[in-house]
Amino acid sequence: MQRYRSPRGGRIDLPGAPAKAGVVSDGLEGFARTFLLAAFRAAGDGDGTALAPYREGLVSGPGPTGPDAWPPIGSHGPGGQPMVESASVALGLLTARRWTWDLLGAAEQDRLEGWLRGALRNEPAPNNWYLFPMAVAAFLDEVGRGDAETARAIDRAHDLLEGWYRGDGWYSDGDGRAFDHYIGWAMHLYPVLVAHLRGDTAQLERLGPRLEEFLGSFAATFDANGASLHQGRSLTYRTAALAAVALGEVVGWTPLRPGQTRRILSAGLRYFLDRGALTDGIFSRGWHGPHAATLQTYSGPASPYWASKGFVGLLLPETAPLWTAVEEPPPSAGPDRTIVIPSVGWLVQTTEADGMVRVHNHGSDHLNPWDADGGDPDPLYARLAYSTRTGPTAVRNAPDNHIALHVRGRESVRRRIHPIGSGPDWVASWHQPQFPGPPAFPGGPPVAGGPVLPQGRIESLVVARGAWEVHAHRLRAVPAGTPVTVTGWALAAATPQELEPQVDSVAVAMRTGETAARLIGCNGFDAAEVQRAPQGTAYGAWALVPTLRGTVVPGELLVSASTLTAAPDSGAPEVEVAGAEVSIGWPDGGRTTCTWTAPTPVVVTTPSHSDIDV
Repeated sequence: MQRYRSPRGGRIDLPGAPAKAGVVSDGLEGFARTFLLAAFRAAGDGDGTALAPYREGLVSGPGPTGPDAWPPIGSHGPGGQPMVESASVALGLLTARRWTWDLLGAAEQDRLEGWLRGALRNEPAPNNWYLFPMAVAAFLDEVGRGDAETARAIDRAHDLLEGWYRGDGWYSDGDGRAFDHYIGWAMHLYPVLVAHLRGDTAQLERLGPRLEEFLGSFAATFDANGASLHQGRSLTYRTAALAAVALGEVVGWTPLRPGQTRRILSAGLRYFLDRGALTDGIFSRGWHGPHAATLQTYSGPASPYWASKGFVGLLLPETAPLWTAVEEPPPSAGPDRTIVIPSVGWLVQTTEADGMVRVHNHGSDHLNPWDADGGDPDPLYARLAYSTRTGPTAVRNAPDNHIALHVRGRESVRRRIHPIGSGPDWVASWHQPQFPGPPAFPGGPPVAGGPVLPQGRIESLVVARGAWEVHAHRLRAVPAGTPVTVTGWALAAATPQELEPQVDSVAVAMRTGETAARLIGCNGFDAAEVQRAPQGTAYGAWALVPTLRGTVVPGELLVSASTLTAAPDSGAPEVEVAGAEVSIGWPDGGRTTCTWTAPTPVVVTTPSHSDIDV
């Protein structure tokens, strides 16, 4: 890493195409994110030797000019990336103050403070970005440079955080319904870690229980093989997803035993290292290896080093239980279970036989209240389900885990999600189908102006048990005869030949290696096929998408059964549909009955079988 540092270490300029903020900002990103990792290690070891190069950069970076100079901090937008990095600089300084800040001269401290204060004087993005000036302000306050400006930044962040708290330990990343890894590596990490580093017991007593409750469901989203859920933006940060798990052990607010925490952390790191995440010793931009569709426009060569957050456990000394405990199986290792997160609209499904995790999404859409419902779909938020072993297909490829209407040559997309209800083994939502218009230029994104179905809505329900899930869709104000497709889990491989699809009249089965996917039409479908997704997923260069096709019959439920598993075939559920009632006989002998007669409520009557009135 240090071979790419600028002459006096103010920037680390990793090779690769720049992000939208430009190469100078990218160089600051390389410095700030690796500095945070070095600070964690120094604090835990009680040895700041490795911080010497970074201390030189803290002197040269605030500039104002030269090959080491950092760009000034501006408001969010194309030039706003330095505000993000200011938080990593501040947290590193707060963590390892005695080897960094305390060794700087007065003029050097003044210059560094002057640069950091830019975070307090510019507008953050309307989401987790407000925690960046909070971290800066907390550091300045800690070193005796607090004032009314720092107090405003701290109070503002905590006020917003309260408004974004949704319950069950979960925050939304902003005013809408954005639930993803940012909840762990930002919404919990910044305020809790700052409180811990400052010895603020009052804040820890307030925020710690939320972190513990969050980990009660979030920790179950890690595969037994170490993989984190492939959902949401900024997935190239990889091990940053481990941050909240490690933080719970650092601050003492976690439902996990130290051996479970250690297992999740070690397996999470091994997962990526064993699958080619490093190129010439540097984290690449992607998932396993490089993968363009995983990235956002703000993803620069050093962006993956937000992975540093996952190493917050290094704050603990080597004698801590985290490092001395024998590793224990993670929550996903068994037994089979479902975990509903009502505030999020998620149903987490895990299976003991393969350690796989699937999350059924009926609540996270990444849309602000002021955003339009129409527009391009977001595969990382809009799909009905995500897993730890499959990735969503890319925009303008056949979508996986999706229901779509076909009107005037356009396929509907799922944008804003409206939760209906949930229970121990089910979750439901509705959305208004949107039809993006044709691109403004060849190859461009869809624009507004496509078909409109007034009052049209698709109500969707999923019930899960073992490795199977049953989906029921009720279509409202959709013209009879409208073509409709439902898709299941997409499997990816290096070439199409490595996938083994089998298509029957209304069923598709596929396999690649040990992973198998099935999609069965139970009611309302008349054909099945496999669609190709040539852009693949983060798990392979090519992907196939199992697909069911039918036409809308007013009042008729569309019902399908689907599975994604690496365990031996246990047989499919038996599904019967009679009007608004769906009866499911599961392979393990359990039974579920769903009765769909009204928009709400949805009620599960017994733990062994569910009678659901919608």
